[in-house]
Amino acid sequence: MADQKGKRRITTSEVKKLQKDATFYVLGVVTRFVQRKDKNDNPFWEIALMDNEGAIDGKVWGNSEWWNINGSSQRKMNPTSDEELKKLEGKTVGIQGKIVEFRDQNQCNFSAVYYVDQEKYPPHDFVRKSPFEPDVLINSLFSFIEECKEPMRGFLKYVFIEKNLRKDFIVWPAAVSMHHAYVGGLLEHSVLVTRSALSIARGYTPDISNLNIDLDLVIAGALLHDIGKLEAYKLSPAPNMTTLGSTVDHIVCGYHTLMKLLAEYGKLDERTAMALGHIIVSHHGSREFGSPVLPETPEAFIVAAADDLDFKLFVWRDQVSQLDGDKEFSEFLAPLQRRFWKSHDVLKKSPPVSADPDREFANAGIASAFAAAQKDAL
Repeated sequence: MADQKGKRRITTSEVKKLQKDATFYVLGVVTRFVQRKDKNDNPFWEIALMDNEGAIDGKVWGNSEWWNINGSSQRKMNPTSDEELKKLEGKTVGIQGKIVEFRDQNQCNFSAVYYVDQEKYPPHDFVRKSPFEPDVLINSLFSFIEECKEPMRGFLKYVFIEKNLRKDFIVWPAAVSMHHAYVGGLLEHSVLVTRSALSIARGYTPDISNLNIDLDLVIAGALLHDIGKLEAYKLSPAPNMTTLGSTVDHIVCGYHTLMKLLAEYGKLDERTAMALGHIIVSHHGSREFGSPVLPETPEAFIVAAADDLDFKLFVWRDQVSQLDGDKEFSEFLAPLQRRFWKSHDVLKKSPPVSADPDREFANAGIASAFAAAQKDAL
């Protein structure tokens, strides 16, 4: 039966808290839709679904049902031939499913997929967004720029204001999965990395470390370390990878973008420009994680450490927030080779950064552009 009237709809975050054998119905936008074959050469499908609270993924087996319930008519669909299903990514669907256990871990099996009215349920309504106020993050971004001396301050203003990279930067995702994979994720991640990197750098004062760390270089490197994601990712309307991102990667994209901007600006000396480029290409910390080179300067060490820390803290927060009741440990995450322990309640809903209203740019109309930029991006 295709009619879902009266069926209680839950969110993806609620789905993640369900126990084995629980059933659910959830509505969201498809971020990934892939057909595969099992060991008997029978087709099955993998679907990733996002809503305002997160994302889930699951498998649709050959005995599952596919329905078009767009408008008043209802008809069964064939996933191998129906045109709507061939272009399912970026569309809103309803999913009926069940929690099953596989290799000692819970996973979702989707028993029915409902293609719904895209005007009544517009996909961009279900795209997850940064939980923090955009004006706070935007003001922080420009506060960091104001902390720099010339010519670095002028270069960062050139990047974000004259070249207008802020238009996309403030709404872009920082990933397609794992961390900050939502609207505004790139801004949120970059601000937090900069804040953390500055704290680390300021802790190593010359009087106790014999280090003369270039704070301007730390700020610029932290703000721009993921600039390549403007080319590597896209919003369609959920975060997705571009062809360039899949074939070249954001680190290489970021280095080339930076070198072009530095050449256009033309006021940074060669060694400073080279040091900034080095932070971009080494910020993942190791070749194993995609960096062409390892960090070789104090500023590069600091930005790579802050980037890794923000990534791990985000995943910890995301995993622990899904724990129910007295459960202390998350499921094992293979990419990070660990579980996450909720040792005590440290989850807060306050913004991660503070804004200084007296800073230049605080009332420059930049924050008010967020809604328009978000609308254009989606």
